[in-house]
Formats: sequence, C-alpha cells, structure tokens
Amino acid sequence: MTEAQPPKIEFPCADYPVKIMGEHSDGYQSKVLSVVEQYAPGFARDKIRVRVSSKGSFRSITVLITATGVDQLQALHTALTAIPETKMVL
Repeated sequence: MTEAQPPKIEFPCADYPVKIMGEHSDGYQSKVLSVVEQYAPGFARDKIRVRVSSKGSFRSITVLITATGVDQLQALHTALTAIPETKMVL
C-alpha cells in the first residue's frame, strides 16, 4: 500500500488561506493582522473572514495571502504562534 502524498504547492501561490484560532480578546485581531502584514505585505484585507465561537470564548481569523515559499510560511506560522492568545494556526 502506498502512502498518499500531500499536494505540492507551486509558489508563488495566490489566495493561500491561513487560519488563525485564538482567544476572543480585545486587540487579538489587530495583533494577528499586524504579524500577517509583516510576512505577507499587501494581503487581501477585504477578504478576511472572522468567526466567533458559539460561547464567545474563541475567534477564528482566516486571511488569504500570496505564499512565496516554504520559508515565508514557516516564519509566519512561528510568529503567529508566538502571540500568547493564539491556540492554533492552520
């Protein structure tokens, strides 16, 4: 049985989704968007999707960036997970 390989991403990859989940606190979204702007300048701010959990404890923020390479994605992931309120980055 062969193991399925994940699809390869061809860079640059426009509209690459990054989902960030964290605590629903004041200023969290601003912190996240500031970090995203550092690693993906000019990302589509008009396409940001935000959802709040049913109990209001957590917030999910999805941004679409132009992914330029694995190094950019790893650096972005590291910076986003360094925000104390962040619980997960996909």
